[in-house]
Amino acid sequence: MEKGRLEAFSDGVIAVIITIMVLELHVPEGKQLSDLLPLYPKFICYVLSFINVGLYWNNHHHMFQAVKHVNGRILWANLHVLFWMSLIPITTDWMGESHFAQTPVIFYGIVLFMCGVAYSFLVRALVARHGKDSLLAKAIGNDKKGNLSVIIYAVGIAFGCVNAWISLALYFIVAAMWFIPDTRFEHVLGEKKP
Repeated sequence: MEKGRLEAFSDGVIAVIITIMVLELHVPEGKQLSDLLPLYPKFICYVLSFINVGLYWNNHHHMFQAVKHVNGRILWANLHVLFWMSLIPITTDWMGESHFAQTPVIFYGIVLFMCGVAYSFLVRALVARHGKDSLLAKAIGNDKKGNLSVIIYAVGIAFGCVNAWISLALYFIVAAMWFIPDTRFEHVLGEKKP
């Protein structure tokens, strides 16, 4: 099967996720700059979630540059990623509304953890379809950063039981790790060009 429909559908779902998140930010009551202050928890949550969704979109896009074709297993694995990503707006809003209370921060971490696990399943399905000697497999390598991200999310969830702020710091660390551009696919695909 061609990959175009999967990419278009994924782009559409991710655009809706970002739209839902921004619609949860409401105009402050009042006309002073200080009227924005009560919105800071929701805004911080929005920024973190926007970055995370953007990182998934960016990495998905780069990875699919090395993908030639998809099958049913890949379609379901991709839907699995999108399912967990679709929960990001709910947990983002809950965390912001609660001013970073323990339970919402833990649930936010669980959603991020599951996004990472689901993305790992998608990567494995793609490598299985294209082979271990494919450009895709070479670009993925041992996926240290992906595996480390899932581990840090798990640690963040555990720390949520002790201190939600430590969890948030760990979630920001993962986002910062991925914010540095991942050139694995560009490097491998660039080597292929004459």
